[in-house]
Amino acid sequence: MTTRSLDLADRLVRAVTAGDADTARICLEQGAAPDSPGPDGLPLLCIAVARMDPLTAEVLVDGGADQDRVLADGSTPLLRAVDAGSPALVDVVLGNAPRLRLSASFRQRLLDLARHWHETGVADELRRRTGALGSVVVHRIDEGHRGDTLDEISLGGHTVRDGHGAILTHLEWEFGVLAPFADVMARAVPHARVDDSNWFAAAYYLGARRGPLVWSALTALRRHPDPLHRRFLAQVMGHRCFHADIGLAPAAVHDVDFLASWARDESDGQVLAAVLDVFSGRNHPDQEAIGLRYTHHWDPRVRSEAVFCVSQERTARSEAAISALLGLVHDPEPEVRASVAQVFAPRFTPDKHLAPAFRDALLVLVCDDSLWVRRHAAQSLACSDDRTGPTLDAFLALLDETDPDLRLEAAWALARRGDPRAAEAYERVGPLDAFSEHDHRLSAAW
Repeated sequence: MTTRSLDLADRLVRAVTAGDADTARICLEQGAAPDSPGPDGLPLLCIAVARMDPLTAEVLVDGGADQDRVLADGSTPLLRAVDAGSPALVDVVLGNAPRLRLSASFRQRLLDLARHWHETGVADELRRRTGALGSVVVHRIDEGHRGDTLDEISLGGHTVRDGHGAILTHLEWEFGVLAPFADVMARAVPHARVDDSNWFAAAYYLGARRGPLVWSALTALRRHPDPLHRRFLAQVMGHRCFHADIGLAPAAVHDVDFLASWARDESDGQVLAAVLDVFSGRNHPDQEAIGLRYTHHWDPRVRSEAVFCVSQERTARSEAAISALLGLVHDPEPEVRASVAQVFAPRFTPDKHLAPAFRDALLVLVCDDSLWVRRHAAQSLACSDDRTGPTLDAFLALLDETDPDLRLEAAWALARRGDPRAAEAYERVGPLDAFSEHDHRLSAAW
């Protein structure tokens, strides 16, 4: 091996050990061996797995690292990823075409391992493996680029994430194994957060399934006495509609009719809000009527979703809908006012012009006590073609905001209107974070 190759391999080892995915990618592009051994003699992919670092693991797998390499202890990097309990990690280490690449016996081994962790429980399995008797330490973890969260559990010097239910569901889908509806749902219900990896995976993959048995299970679940189960059903219905959308086909008529019927009689506020969230925008003939029914609901989450039900894009609103929306401008809850600010955007009207009543409402909301509301109101006002004096004055006033995003919105709004004060407005925006580098609103300054 040449000196350059040794240096390159050393750089790759340091990058993987530090979790520096960008440098690792550069090293691989320059010819570093993806299966180079780490300080412990194991392939570098095992280091990324042990660190539960899906970004670096993905770089290694894309660069040719062998996730199926059998190690001295009989494991493989992929088996170790399943052990670690991170769905994001398993997703990238699993690689392409696993159903074709892996033998039937090894696929079953992966399924059995994920199922064992899930059914035993991470804490109990860690106690069995380590012999430690102390209390576990639990942290809530955001898995980063996936946007899912789950518990990370430590005991006896070992740390494992509680995502084996999600991993099992994902592996079953990849391997063409369709577990019973109730079994998949049972993996989600103990994890009652919508952003939980186990909850998300169960709802997502059940939402991708079709057929009379699945539909029968869904319709029966609507009458479940536990609101948590009905909330899970709402998430599944949302994913059914999502899968239809990405398939460039509208959601099935019976799906939308089912949501409309359910929205009329759901009693739990949190569940009803979830149903309306899925139902809005589905072009059902009763959508506005159902939305109007709930604009004065006791639960602000329901009122917030009702706002979108009475506001279909590029569709004229009825007088009753306009009256209801204008009444909600002064709703006591910021999340409702923020929704109203969003639906006064031009995309919710048949033409580009803001109605005077909507403009006046946005001028009120852009001065709201809540930053969240002000941001949405400023966005809607900026996207309009309104060039009246009060609107321009509102943008100038926003330049005094402490929030840089609001200042940027105001500068962009002035620029797209050709206002001579736009250049000075951009100077007042000030420094932005790294995520703003490619913000479309900066292009107006150029």
